[in-house]
Amino acid sequence: MNLARLPRRGYVDAPTPIEPLFHLSELLGGRVNFWMKRDDLLPGCAGGNKTRKLDYSFADAIAGGADTIVTCGAVQSNHCRLTLAWAVKEKMDCHLVLEERVKGSYKPDGSGNNFLFHLMGVKSITVVPGGSAMAQEMQKVADRLVDEGRTPYIIPGGASNSIGATGYVACAQETVQQLYEKKLVIDHIVVPSGSAGTHAGMVVGMEGTSANIPISGINVSRRRELQEKIVHELVAATAERVGVARPIAAEKVRCFDEYVGEGYSLPTESMIEAVKIMASTEAILMDPVYSGKAMAGMIDLARTGYFDGCANVLFLHTGGSPALYAYTPTFMS
Repeated sequence: MNLARLPRRGYVDAPTPIEPLFHLSELLGGRVNFWMKRDDLLPGCAGGNKTRKLDYSFADAIAGGADTIVTCGAVQSNHCRLTLAWAVKEKMDCHLVLEERVKGSYKPDGSGNNFLFHLMGVKSITVVPGGSAMAQEMQKVADRLVDEGRTPYIIPGGASNSIGATGYVACAQETVQQLYEKKLVIDHIVVPSGSAGTHAGMVVGMEGTSANIPISGINVSRRRELQEKIVHELVAATAERVGVARPIAAEKVRCFDEYVGEGYSLPTESMIEAVKIMASTEAILMDPVYSGKAMAGMIDLARTGYFDGCANVLFLHTGGSPALYAYTPTFMS
């Protein structure tokens, strides 16, 4: 596995910190030491994990002569925010297709990421109903742009194809090096599992570096069986791209769907508790859609003994805190 041969833009030029969560560890009984990989501190407007993926996606777009980016996400999409941010940096136009997964959730004057879309100068926003065929909806926008003489490049939701997932293969490699330098042995890693690129890339990276640290994904939308299938398919495609020769077994992909609640982006009591715990004990902001639900899952797994026998567990913080401000009533009630 030689990632140096794969083109990227260089958006990530330094490792993100790995920090101990002393107060959370104590709160959860002190039997396990919890740590956090702070990908919420990555470069890009308000930070977050998509910067690692977009490092490779934008390189592919620019190599192909694109002058315009089209991508999609939910109405408070962190991916859309960061795609727009890097388009601004690259002096490229950016058009967003937003899926209203919860009916009535899109508000043109909404706060959070929606506010940042407008502040950064998004060229257009197309809102489509939940369940729409997003690839087709993005293609419609791209076709219109071609008719206008532009050269668009479509980045899938979450930048979760083998190109984008390469960013998290690199993150796994970076993490293994940091653990070596810290003389820190991590027994388990917990990641949010949504569009699958982060989860798949980490699995491939751990296999490609022979670190073989087990990874558990906490689902934010789909049922376990479907999510594991989607993640493993992307694992296979990404492994082929980065040159991991041996097949990666499906058993390497493990997901938990008990913390999704009623659906994507819909608050749960455990998410609210987790966000409040992290803010009030570690002064770390989690987002209500991804990292908040993933942290809720890790806290519950710790309480129910899932990590018994582990000395150190690492949580991958994927960012997304701007979305908190669109959920103010949820936390202030």
